[in-house]
Amino acid sequence: MIKRTAIFAALIAVAAALASQEEPPAIRTEVAPATSAIRIDGVIDEEAWKNGPVITLPTEWYPGDNTPAPVDTDCLLTYDRHNLYIAFRCHDPEPRKIRAHLMDRDAIDTFVMDDHVSVMLDTFNDERRAFQFRVNPLGVQADANYSEQDGYEDFSWDAIWSSAGRITALGYEVEIAIPFHQLRFRRTAGKQTWGFSAGRSWPRGDRHRMDSQPRDRDNNCVLCQFNKITGLENISPGSNIELDPTLTVQRSDAHSDFPGGAMTAGTIQAEPGLTVKWGITPNLILNAAVNPDFSQIEADAAQLDVNTRYALYYPEKRPFFLEGADIFLTPFEAVFTRTVADPLWGVKLTGKVGRGVLGFFAAQDRINNLIIPSNQGSEAASLDEDVFAGVLRYRRDIGNSSTLGILYAGRSGGDYYNHVGGIDGFFRLGKRDQVRFQYVRSETRYSEVTASAYGQDDAAFPGDAFYAEYVHQSRNWFIYGAYIDKGKGFRADSGFVSRVDTRMFDSQIQYNFWGKSGSAYNRLSFWLRAYRTCDHDGLLTDSRIALGGVCEGPLQSTATLIARANREHFAGILYNIDDLYAEVYVKPFSGFSLGVYVNPGHAVDYANERPAKRLLFGPYLEAGIGRHLNLNLNHSLERLSSEGRLTYTANLLQAKLIYTFSVRAFARAILQYRDVDRVPESYAFKVERASRSLFSQLLFSYKINARTVLFLGYSGQLQGNQDIDLTRSNRAFFLKMGYALGI
Repeated sequence: MIKRTAIFAALIAVAAALASQEEPPAIRTEVAPATSAIRIDGVIDEEAWKNGPVITLPTEWYPGDNTPAPVDTDCLLTYDRHNLYIAFRCHDPEPRKIRAHLMDRDAIDTFVMDDHVSVMLDTFNDERRAFQFRVNPLGVQADANYSEQDGYEDFSWDAIWSSAGRITALGYEVEIAIPFHQLRFRRTAGKQTWGFSAGRSWPRGDRHRMDSQPRDRDNNCVLCQFNKITGLENISPGSNIELDPTLTVQRSDAHSDFPGGAMTAGTIQAEPGLTVKWGITPNLILNAAVNPDFSQIEADAAQLDVNTRYALYYPEKRPFFLEGADIFLTPFEAVFTRTVADPLWGVKLTGKVGRGVLGFFAAQDRINNLIIPSNQGSEAASLDEDVFAGVLRYRRDIGNSSTLGILYAGRSGGDYYNHVGGIDGFFRLGKRDQVRFQYVRSETRYSEVTASAYGQDDAAFPGDAFYAEYVHQSRNWFIYGAYIDKGKGFRADSGFVSRVDTRMFDSQIQYNFWGKSGSAYNRLSFWLRAYRTCDHDGLLTDSRIALGGVCEGPLQSTATLIARANREHFAGILYNIDDLYAEVYVKPFSGFSLGVYVNPGHAVDYANERPAKRLLFGPYLEAGIGRHLNLNLNHSLERLSSEGRLTYTANLLQAKLIYTFSVRAFARAILQYRDVDRVPESYAFKVERASRSLFSQLLFSYKINARTVLFLGYSGQLQGNQDIDLTRSNRAFFLKMGYALGI
């Protein structure tokens, strides 16, 4: 504890001694009130646009390094009491080559393959967080929060705003209206000054990225380089109230005696719910929900779990928890809201208070989902018992761009509880260097039944964890070093910690070569990474030395090659498990991307406790067929063998087909087929020779905005093995409606 206290004191002393470095003066643009009404239709013909300022995008920052933009772009700005208006004129020498497809809002992986424009607004002008809005030439929206400290773009954040776009004979035009009550900024009678950046993505042979200001590759702070807009006055973020009533109706059917017996129809269940969103102050938002709709309509991407030791991670997708998610980010994932599975109610408070950021949520869950971690593996438990969950987070700004924060996360119910609390800090040392730390301590008590079932202590026990990191990032160099310590008794049941009893030293050094105009590559990077993990008894459990390289080149291509020398301790034996990883990815033309990875090498057969050889192979493809149809295919193959004899072959095929009728409506089909073929003679115990499953989901979606929605869908599961053909085991029908009502 003395050493850790000394580290904390040193880090805080470093933060206090930070010397600010002068930045080039930001260009300020005065924005004037609109002189006429503006209709958001993608036609820039209103009188108001003729009288406002015009901001050009003269600079390409990738692949060029602040070189002249290859195409001309004008950004126009004005406002009234209710909205900020932004328009883009995007000139293009060959409009027929404009890449534009209809898709769901925030389908960001597909969206970034299209031409599009973007705006980032640092509304507090503190260079810490920004709102981001993107629009493609057909008016499709994507919006996000950007956290400078975490380098985190959160596209799960949804605002209600308007956009429209159209392709013209000279390129394309976009109009945007962002209501001020959807933003957060200081309430003041004087003129507002915001950080501002306008951007354009022009994907052709390369994805040319242009901004309204240069980007210094020797400065790892993005928001610090923004220009400013000023002149905004007599505007208010409002203390508005939004009511979001929802209704979810579903019926689940299942076999009475699988695989025999008839399919038994379940009862129709109707679940009304209500979420209230209240701006208590202009910058502090309360979300409260009774019988909340925390359902998700996107199927999780399936993962192969045939030869794994630790719990699989699936990202959060539920809007209630995603809003303000960056506030709860810390080096240890002490907050992972998917642990809240079936809540009866929930309340959440997020926002900015002076120089601090506050986050709080609480919920009563009808299921207690736990991860029981250790050094050598983890087990998942789902207990049919009520549990109360609560998280409190406060992060205070220190100096120009550093922070100190505290975190509490707890769960309790019956004889069980888990409490986690600690402190963390982020300190930016000039343009290129930063340090980060976190210390958390937990106290846990399992019920007697749970402790007995999972081999845990039935008395309360403590645990702690510590994280320290240094990063140097400049135009050519990336240097990283970290120490991560998780004690044997550390638990974070409100988070995702699948392994404990580890002390890890991690380091990486990387050098970047930047191509020039006409070069065969845009960026060529080589790196060396090494880490070493021991348990708290000093036993080596994992180590790696990896040498890798990546080349970013024409046709938006990326080629990666990594050679790794790994060692892993399992069941009393230290294994050498060297491997090779190679991946190629390319976007050769509009709406089309193709990639493949291969990973051959040595491995551990955990089931049979012996050395093995493993091959992972995975092709993937996305194709936009016309403006409306999108096909996404990916396949994963895993093959394991020992002593020259095959152990198993596992295949996972996932297909997604989406037809988008308009910016508001789409129909989607998802198929996930899993096939595992084992060689029973290669196992030390009895196993099934084959197991197969087929999951399907059909969905129709209509969205007037991010929260006024209609979903109608079906999902079903088929299962089989060596004795049973694929047979339907269950199916479900669902209807979900939501409506956003502002007061």
